[in-house]
Amino acid sequence: MELNRLHTWSYQQIKRTNSSFKRYLYEQIDWKNRLNIIIGMRGTGKTTIMLQYAKNELPFDESTIYVSLDDIYFSSNSLVVFVEEFVKRGGKYLLIDEAQKYPNWSKEIKSIYDNFPELQITISGSSAISILKGEGDLSRRALIYQLHGLSLREFAEMKYQQKFDTISLEQIINNGTSISISISNEIKPIKLFEEYLVHGYYPFSINDENNFAQRMLQVMNVILENDIPAVNNIDYNATLKMKQLLGIIAESVPFKPNITKLAGQLSLSRETLLKYLQVLAKADVILLLYSSTKGISALNKPEKIYLQNPNIAYLLASQNANTGNIRETFFVNQLQINHHVEYPAKGDFLINKKYTFEIGGKNKTNQQIKDLPDAYIAADNIEIAIGNKIPLWMFGFMY
Repeated sequence: MELNRLHTWSYQQIKRTNSSFKRYLYEQIDWKNRLNIIIGMRGTGKTTIMLQYAKNELPFDESTIYVSLDDIYFSSNSLVVFVEEFVKRGGKYLLIDEAQKYPNWSKEIKSIYDNFPELQITISGSSAISILKGEGDLSRRALIYQLHGLSLREFAEMKYQQKFDTISLEQIINNGTSISISISNEIKPIKLFEEYLVHGYYPFSINDENNFAQRMLQVMNVILENDIPAVNNIDYNATLKMKQLLGIIAESVPFKPNITKLAGQLSLSRETLLKYLQVLAKADVILLLYSSTKGISALNKPEKIYLQNPNIAYLLASQNANTGNIRETFFVNQLQINHHVEYPAKGDFLINKKYTFEIGGKNKTNQQIKDLPDAYIAADNIEIAIGNKIPLWMFGFMY
């Protein structure tokens, strides 16, 4: 029976899961909720979080099952029918991976949720666009969580077993000196930071550093060639244009787009180019920074465009990765998770409409922000915070 095969596969996946390190999101999820959805970029550990939950909290018997919707079984069998059989045999805990691989997944999940109130469901999808654009109305039923890549803090724990508490932005600003001294007494933060920028954002780098670049390329190709077209109904030519666009962004330092010129370069209309930028941003491939004086809409051009994290920047720009651009990419990547980030009239970033940050090296001065209140320098290659000059690496300890 096919259900027995899927159960056997589920047992194997759960049993071999390592629970020694848990991502930051694990403790934030309300696992008692009836329907949880975990979204995020490929390779960030969504599957592992679900399997850790099953291993640590759920019965290791037929009441629990983990399935991936890219399993060949679901190419010719209904998810609803599968769940009916699962519940008949005592099923209570359903963990579903690769949701976006199954057509009309959200409609069937809505039906399952409404018809099987005894069932607790956890779902993951490999990109935010695939989950959030689902056709069924799950917003009133599900709690949706987004998993980001490893922070510098998590990287230190996962690779070197060095555990640190998270630090809030206010703590960094107000107590930066004492906190940076405390952390620097435990690790070499600059060395750790330099390693993280190249290959520390994705958990799979920890055990397979030698093949990291190849795996990263595979992740990027699947997003561009499979996930985005499936959700946005775009063709092969559009995929090629997006790849060309990423190449241009990777080679620019930093990228302040001239939308009209860029659209002409790619033989696209202005509207199509802006749409592609939005699609790539929703797929966690790039980050768009908008002006603090303009609203965000598809009609407004971003003031700056960054690759989503420094690892992608190093991958696509290779030896030409610009240090200044990498620094800014790291900063905006970390701050955009729990804070509002905008492009200010002066400085590099405006955070929460209050704090202005200038990003630079250890010799960066206050010249560009000297007349601004609540203005700070996030400086690379320094260990200790002094005055308004804060080590850039500290912003990697915020989650």
